[in-house]
Amino acid sequence: MQKVTLICVGKLKEKFYIDAAAEYAKRLSRFCRLDIVEVPESRLPEDPSGAEVEQALQSEAAAIESRIPRGAATIALCIEGTQLSSPQLAQKIRSWTVEGASHLVFIIGGSVGLAPALKQRCQLRLSMSPMTFPHHLARVMVLEQIYRAYQIGAGTRYHK
Repeated sequence: MQKVTLICVGKLKEKFYIDAAAEYAKRLSRFCRLDIVEVPESRLPEDPSGAEVEQALQSEAAAIESRIPRGAATIALCIEGTQLSSPQLAQKIRSWTVEGASHLVFIIGGSVGLAPALKQRCQLRLSMSPMTFPHHLARVMVLEQIYRAYQIGAGTRYHK
């Protein structure tokens, strides 16, 4: 069974996000071994300087990188990434599986995104939309899309 890790900057606080994420985690248990890792989000002042943002990104990147297992296929969620349809994401996951990737790692940054160097080292930079979403909502959306991808791969009616 494939392992999927979702590394997220920040903790979920709102019950509706927690409940939604738990529902998709439960659904995914039939298809993969899911691990959700939360790393601390750097605290920034109301109007941070560029240097403060850069320092926060570097600190968060170090925490994220320390949690990425060796040999895992990594996917960074970022607005400038490639937009894939749900069937295309399902195909990408299938391709990684065929190529022997037993571990997929999806990475969701905090409110200031992800460090450029971290995004560059990932096998895929994935954008869910040109719109901006709260990173807590992005977590639920990514979990749903991973679930949908496995459903597509299994040929179920969920995607229809």
